[in-house]
Amino acid sequence: MRKAKDIIGLPVIEIASGKQLGHVKDIAMDADWRIAAVVVDTKHWFSGPKVVVCEKIVAFGDDAVTVTDEDCVEEMSDDSPWRYLDGDSGKVKGKPIVTVNGNQLGVVEDVYFEEKLGNKIVGYELTDGFISDLTDGRKWLPVPDRLTWGEDALIVPLNSDAELEDIDPINLQG
Repeated sequence: MRKAKDIIGLPVIEIASGKQLGHVKDIAMDADWRIAAVVVDTKHWFSGPKVVVCEKIVAFGDDAVTVTDEDCVEEMSDDSPWRYLDGDSGKVKGKPIVTVNGNQLGVVEDVYFEEKLGNKIVGYELTDGFISDLTDGRKWLPVPDRLTWGEDALIVPLNSDAELEDIDPINLQG
């Protein structure tokens, strides 16, 4: 299981030549809560956002994201249905997670994904703010069976608060 923040900032390396194509700037998730692509910061002037779809990623390594060749980096479509961890639109980070009966469980700080499950999002790291993170730590919520993606919040079933697990504040990264 990996945190999305662990891959953001990693270089994107072409394995055919060893050339660095840019850095991972964000992740894009599809409607099935799978990582669909990574957004690549290529540092080219007058160039729109670029993406590499997951089918063209060789591996999410500890030190780099590898792709087969430079053609894997494509222009990002303006009408993409994807959601982003930290993007301008469809942003997941910072959205509150609220149960159907109106209890806020926390605010999404990061997502966890499992490569062995086809890059499926398996959980959310929740925060209640900086001071609470230091004193109580963050919480981890496994992705529930039913989840509503709302304009201002993610809505989860009533019993989701029982699924919350503590994350040790000393081991927080990012």
